[in-house]
This record gives sequence, C-alpha cells and structure tokens, in this order.
Amino acid sequence: MAVVIHEGVQCLDVAGPLDVFAEANRFLGKDDGYRCLILAEMTALVRASNGMSLAAHLGFEEASRAFHTVLVAGGPGLPERAPDEAMSIWLRDWAVRAERYGSICTGAFALGHAGLLDGRLVTTHWQNAERLADRFPAARVEHDRIFARDGRLVTSAGVTAGIDLALALVREDHGWQVALACAKRLVVVAQRQGGQSQFSPFLLPSSDPMTPLGKVQAYVMDNLNEAFPVDRLAAIAGTSTRTLARLFVKELGITPHDFIESIRLDQARNLLEATALALKAVAFDCGFGTPEQMRAVFQRRLGLSPLRYRENFQQAALPADYSDENLS
Repeated sequence: MAVVIHEGVQCLDVAGPLDVFAEANRFLGKDDGYRCLILAEMTALVRASNGMSLAAHLGFEEASRAFHTVLVAGGPGLPERAPDEAMSIWLRDWAVRAERYGSICTGAFALGHAGLLDGRLVTTHWQNAERLADRFPAARVEHDRIFARDGRLVTSAGVTAGIDLALALVREDHGWQVALACAKRLVVVAQRQGGQSQFSPFLLPSSDPMTPLGKVQAYVMDNLNEAFPVDRLAAIAGTSTRTLARLFVKELGITPHDFIESIRLDQARNLLEATALALKAVAFDCGFGTPEQMRAVFQRRLGLSPLRYRENFQQAALPADYSDENLS
C-alpha cells in the first residue's frame, strides 16, 4: 500500500487510512497483512497543513515499482495549487499499474492533473466538488458520495471519509468481520449512513430585499410553515409565475420548488441539531406538514432519516425523559 503525500498535505488524510490498515494487521496473519509506505517527491520532511512534519519512506525515484494500492492524500491548498509535475509523472507511470489507485479528499485534484479522472466517476470534499467538476469537465463528479468506486479507481469525500474508504477496502480484501473489528477498535462506524450532504448546509446567496427574489426569500424565511404554491410565490414577488421560475433558475440555479424544499430542510436540520423538539413539531414548524413527508425529503436529499440525523449531529445531551416515544 502506498500513500502519496506533498507539501501542505492534510494529516488525517494520511493517518486515518494508515491507522485502519494498521489495525487490520492486528487481525490478519503475517502473510495477509498490509505493508504501508509513504511516498513523496523526496524523503525530506514535508510540512502538513496543521504544522506537523511528515517524512516519506521513499522518494518517487526510489518508488519505481508497482504497488497493490496507491492513494493520494489531499490537502486544503490542492484545489488552488498549480499541478505538481513530479507527482503527475509518477502517478501516470506507476499509480495506474496498481490493482487499485485513487485519492483521499482533495487528492482527486492530483489525479486530475495526471489525466487519470477523464470519463471516471469520482468524489471529493463537498466544498471542492464543484471546482473539481469545473477543472476536470471530463470527470463525472459525484457531490454526495462518502466514497466512490469506478473499476480500479477509488476516491473519497473529505478528510475522515478516508477512514470510510479504507474500511471499505479492508472489507473488500478480508471480509466484513475484519472491517468491523477495525471500526470498533477505532471507535468509528463500519459503514456510515447517508452521503456527505448531511455535513454541508444549503448556502443560498441573499438577494436584494427589494427585488422579486429578495421579497420571496424574506417572506418564506419568516413564514416557513405556510404553503407556497408557485402562484402564491409569484404574487409575493409581484411577477408572473413564468417570470419567477425564470428568475430562480437564472439567479440561483434552482426551481422555486427546490428553493422551498432546501430552506425547509436546512431549518429542520438546525432544529434537530439544537433542540429536543419532537419530529412532528419540527415537521410542522418547517412546513413539511407531517413527519413522514419530512422523512421522505431527508432520505431523498441526505440519505438518512431525521432521527438518525439528530443522533449524528445533536449539539447537546437531551433531557433524561427524552425517548423514542417523544419522536413520533
């Protein structure tokens, strides 16, 4: 196993997967275990984004050989950085000869600079997915995957998602029981539910409150539990329904229906994180009507239920008398 690092690398992109493989070795025989090596252009110390220093086992010139698996670690600066020619050359020469090759987080940009994403299904950190798609338009970028597999190419979402990917690779190599044992040792879930959208808010640019869209945004935010058919939104905006729909798509890139649903979803997420309100109260306050309708939107948009979202993200302990019965 080879993990490629570079100046400004994110430490967790390196340490997370390596710790998974190291834990797997505790449950495997000597001949079945992983031998993990860190690669870089040179073996001199590399400064990580958090200030730590990492040293590679091998420089690219010494690593002129085929590996079973090659993963490129990401870093906060990679999306903006110019291509690293030495890394691109090594990846083109040797990563593609591996049984599996891929990236953690923004390491996908290094693969893109090496020409290894064209026509492939890939993912990366949710904050950088759109930039990855713009920079490498021949790639098929999935914005919501925790990790993605396209043949021999494997890519993960942001930072700790590298642990999810590594656990999936252990499961692929040695079965579910070994992967589960590793997850328990590391105190993580063996298979995370939902996509990375559950971590990313729907960030809507604010419009001038005197414009048609601004009037709609302000009214909806203040009256979220009301019904908003398109003709009512048009009346609030002072336009025709056709004009309003055209404005939404032109200025926000979404339909009026998607706008309403996204605002309701974000408000529901805020209430689930910060309050102990029952699901039926959250659903009513956010305009979903019923817990069932809210659950359907959560499953479709985030890949998990409102209850599971609350379990994952609640900010403070719930009262002692709080129970599943209160959630109905």
